[in-house]
Amino acid sequence: MSLAMQKKLILDSNLLRITVDRLCQQLIENHDDFEDTVILGMQPRGIFLAEMIHLQLEKTVKTKIDLGKLDTTFYRDDFRRRDAPVLANATEVSFIIENKKVILIDDVLYTGRSVRAAMDAMMAFGRPNKVELAVLVNRKYTRHLPIEPDYTGIDVNTLDTQKVLVELEAQGHKKNKIWLINKEEK
Repeated sequence: MSLAMQKKLILDSNLLRITVDRLCQQLIENHDDFEDTVILGMQPRGIFLAEMIHLQLEKTVKTKIDLGKLDTTFYRDDFRRRDAPVLANATEVSFIIENKKVILIDDVLYTGRSVRAAMDAMMAFGRPNKVELAVLVNRKYTRHLPIEPDYTGIDVNTLDTQKVLVELEAQGHKKNKIWLINKEEK
């Protein structure tokens, strides 16, 4: 009995560009000039989407928007339950978020536990006025916590046996592609 990997392409480079454009337009509609708004990309993979969105927003609104990288490793509820120690990523937040609107960005929303950890980690930088969540892929029917995104690139119905694989050029891949991977017994 062997495991065969099945991959289904859910976003290619062109659809990803259109999706990011749409996310940026929604953010502009709600944040106008971004005067009191900051962006936090969740380490390790959400930072790539955050950087894409940040770059496009600054070009479009022609203003500087604070961008930070937030690591949640030590705030996760499963941190001490793992067999092997988890290596932390860098947190780079060079600004205070006190009374700011924070757009928290991650690539995939799965159980909601990483987002909960990110909200705890954010408090080290002040108490935000409002927190919004933007995700590229919202995995439906997999939530462990009552967390839903404010901005979604694409909703995907998934099973626990499936995984969303995000391959971005910024991560060293040849092309931007988002896959749904299903492991099936044969």
